Amino acid sequence: MSFLRIMTLLQLVTILAFGQAASSDKAPGLPEQPEAVVRGLYREVTARHPVGIPRDADMKAVAPYLSKNLLHTIDLARACEGDYYRQHENPKDKPQIEWLEFGLFTGGNERVSPSTFDIEKIQSEKDGSFRVHVRLTWGSASKPWIWHVVAVVVQEDGRFVINDIVLLPDENLDDVESRLSVILASGCDGPHWVGYGGKKGDAK
Repeated sequence: MSFLRIMTLLQLVTILAFGQAASSDKAPGLPEQPEAVVRGLYREVTARHPVGIPRDADMKAVAPYLSKNLLHTIDLARACEGDYYRQHENPKDKPQIEWLEFGLFTGGNERVSPSTFDIEKIQSEKDGSFRVHVRLTWGSASKPWIWHVVAVVVQEDGRFVINDIVLLPDENLDDVESRLSVILASGCDGPHWVGYGGKKGDAK
C-alpha cells in the first residue's frame, strides 16, 4: 500500500472517530424530540403520582425533563411554601397553598393520579416552542375518566425540555384553563408568602 493511501486511510479513520466522539457528547437517554420528552415525563408521573411539589426520588426522576426556568419556578414555590409554614405555625390551620394537594403535571382532585397517558398531537408555534397535547385517564378501562393537558416544550442547551404545563378545563368539573407557572406563583412574591391577593412588600 502506498504512503498516500495510508495517509488517506488514517485521515478517514480520524474523521470517523471525531464524528463518533461528537455524537457521544450528548447525554445518553436525553430526549431529542418534543414527543419524547413529554412521554418520558408522563411515564414517571403515571408511575409515581407525585402530589404537590415532587420531593427526593420523585423530583430526581422528573427534573431531567424540565427546563431551567420551570425548575427555578418550582424552587421558588418550595421556598414560598416553607415561608408560609413559618408564618402559620398552628398545625390545626388548613394550609391555603393551592398546589399542596395538586398534581403539578396533571391537575387537582382525582386528576393527581392518572393511570395512563397518550400523546394526541403536537403543534409547532411561531416562537419555536411546541404544544404537546396529552390525554390522561383514570379509573377502569371500561369507564375511564378522561382529561387533557398541554405540555409546552422548548429547546434548551441543544435538547427539548418542558417549560410549562397548560391544564385544560374539564367538562366534569367547573374549572378553567390554567398554567402551572401561574399556579406555583399564586400567593407568593418570589420565595415569600404574601397570600392570595397579596402583593410585593406584604410578606412578613
